[in-house]
Amino acid sequence: MNIINGSEDTSKFSEEEKALSDFYMAFNNSNMEKMQSNWSTGHAPVMSNPLGGKKNGWEEIQQVYEQIFNGPAKVFVEFYDYYIHSSEQMFSAAGREQGYLLINDNKIDLDIRTSRVFQRESGLWKQVHHHGSIDNPELLQTYQQAVLLQDKYFDGSVEF
Repeated sequence: MNIINGSEDTSKFSEEEKALSDFYMAFNNSNMEKMQSNWSTGHAPVMSNPLGGKKNGWEEIQQVYEQIFNGPAKVFVEFYDYYIHSSEQMFSAAGREQGYLLINDNKIDLDIRTSRVFQRESGLWKQVHHHGSIDNPELLQTYQQAVLLQDKYFDGSVEF
């Protein structure tokens, strides 16, 4: 099974793995243009994750990515131990993400259960659903505080 982080050689990947790699390339490089091209637009997509809660539609999802991409924290994740279930018009990928969140010299190791669903739109795979969960409650709280309260971290009012 491949590890997908967006920097790998995708020449031997399936179409589905290439769509996943495009997502991780956009995420790990804070590339909003590529991120938007990976997701379905309009009100159909849904994201439910530890940072943004449940977001409906691309506009709400985009706000979560903008907060991550434009803040001082660097988040890197890679997808592994995954399974893909595919049909002509849709596929789902369920697995795990590992990585880190880095703010200044503070590093938080991440371990996230995640699933993604894509559908074909005009011949291209577009993401329509993402769900992520962090099993460890202490890690979840630290991750949420680090990203959502990073301004307070930098002014010294929150410690991680």
